[in-house]
Amino acid sequence: MSSTTSPFGQNEWLVEEMYRKFRDDPSSVDPSWHEFLVDYNPEPTTELAYASTFQLLIAVILSAQATDKSVNLATRQLFADAPTPQAILALGESGLIPYLNRIGLYQGKTRNILATCRQLLEQHGGEVPHSRTALEALPGVGRKTANVVLNTAFGEATIAVDTHIFRVANRTGLAPGKTPLAVERELLQAVPEEFLHAAHHWLILHGRYVCKARKPDCRRCSIADLCAYPEKTGAPPASPPR
Repeated sequence: MSSTTSPFGQNEWLVEEMYRKFRDDPSSVDPSWHEFLVDYNPEPTTELAYASTFQLLIAVILSAQATDKSVNLATRQLFADAPTPQAILALGESGLIPYLNRIGLYQGKTRNILATCRQLLEQHGGEVPHSRTALEALPGVGRKTANVVLNTAFGEATIAVDTHIFRVANRTGLAPGKTPLAVERELLQAVPEEFLHAAHHWLILHGRYVCKARKPDCRRCSIADLCAYPEKTGAPPASPPR
């Protein structure tokens, strides 16, 4: 959020730094800020690092069954050395593998990325297409990856149902479904239109840092009183006196 719209003005960077610390370790932040910080992040976005739509596409392909942190560690050097489809294709398989070999399923991802770069150059002039059909025709790109690119790069109100969103939607009762596609369709019906674009990131971040798989941090959850999950880890914190 820019300082022109932030109520914190020039001090916004301090609040954002505190939010990052809170997200990683709530105990590192004064408890009086906890209730505010739970609901902070009004303009959420992906935690993948990228400098172009092409780089976002590659990062999302790599993120399948991998953490954003591990992907960012790999792409930091890759994108510095080979920031374009031409440059990555020039590396070849033997040149690309050393950048990616710490990421899960790196061999298949390496082949898909090279094939995607080739297809982008041959069919799209080296640009990432703004079309679900064209995106899903790229090697290694399925519906979820296409939704991330359409949402993050092109501003479309899509929701990419990953493991975090699938868990949050089912656990809370917001959009129950047995498959990612069923959950996606339910979410598109349940989320008000004005929140659809940001909902993708809000739900991912909520699942990653609050509604975690093994031990949900229900005391930090701002919707604990609305959640249908029967095995909550504790009551939500009481509101401070006004």
